[in-house]
Amino acid sequence: MDSLPLVAAPLLRRQIVAVFTQWGMALKAVEEAAEVMVDTDLRGVDSHGIGMLPHYQRFFASGELDPKAVPSIRQERPSTALVDAHHSIGHTAALLAMRLAMAKAKETGVGVVGVCGSNHYGAAGYYAQMAAYEGLIGLSLTNAFTPFLVPVFGRQPQLGTNPIAFSAPGERHPPVSLDMATTTVAYGKVSIARRAGKRLPDGWALTTEGTPEHDSAVAAETKLLAPLGGTRTLGGHKGYGLALMVEILCATLTGASAEDRITGHFFLVLDPGAFRDAGDFRAELDTLTDRMRATTPADASQKVLVPGDPEYAAFAERSVSGIPMTPALIEEVREVCRDSGAPFLLLP
Repeated sequence: MDSLPLVAAPLLRRQIVAVFTQWGMALKAVEEAAEVMVDTDLRGVDSHGIGMLPHYQRFFASGELDPKAVPSIRQERPSTALVDAHHSIGHTAALLAMRLAMAKAKETGVGVVGVCGSNHYGAAGYYAQMAAYEGLIGLSLTNAFTPFLVPVFGRQPQLGTNPIAFSAPGERHPPVSLDMATTTVAYGKVSIARRAGKRLPDGWALTTEGTPEHDSAVAAETKLLAPLGGTRTLGGHKGYGLALMVEILCATLTGASAEDRITGHFFLVLDPGAFRDAGDFRAELDTLTDRMRATTPADASQKVLVPGDPEYAAFAERSVSGIPMTPALIEEVREVCRDSGAPFLLLP
């Protein structure tokens, strides 16, 4: 990706802000969504940053996304709450919900907040890390109203990519941060392959007959993704089971599945201090991550990592060098700007 055009984070943020502002989105929502998207690109998660802008434009144009909606708390108890996004862009509802869950965890030891009536909220890991940077343990889940995942032994998509993100704070080290789709890859990775004209490996996508699909352009159109593991033999039933769990917590529990659009989120936050001395927890987590990294590598050129290491490295590099964007994505953003009436700022 070294030969790709590099865009500085501040410019990328201005481009996103320009589009969302043109939609009539409130300033607070504009700034929050742009912050999450740019941070995601800085961390190397190219599938969930500005790469989602063309999809958001389609949601906006179809009326599936209400740019002027303001999320609200529908019901609340000391440790739980339900937020109604009112079909706003998902980032704003997710931020409200995670902040509420964090506040409840600090007060009672645990905070659990669900969201209904929402949209795509970007990278699940962003919200889990919010808790970790406050000394808390965070879990962030979301389903999706567009089905991508084909259940094991099936031929039709029934579930979204339904990601799971977890983050826990250390003392000397940055948080351990896991962010994974319950499909083998997120749909955005298929879009990245399509833009680059790359062939898909086995286990990513399926044909309508249930066999591996290698053509990234076809896979981007058919949207048939294999569950994590790919096949039954390689553990695809586990990915399917995890995706179903996410669906239950994000949609069935929150009531999102009873609505026309079934995007819901689920956030759980724990205060380590409710279980033991919080400082001891953080120190022991550092010891655990040190042990993982000290594992003898199978290949001397690739040391053992812990979840979050690649993203931290990407953030450090891209904060200086800029964010790489494929020519195809740049043209898609140009088209979004043309359709929305926003200025195109990325290139002369």
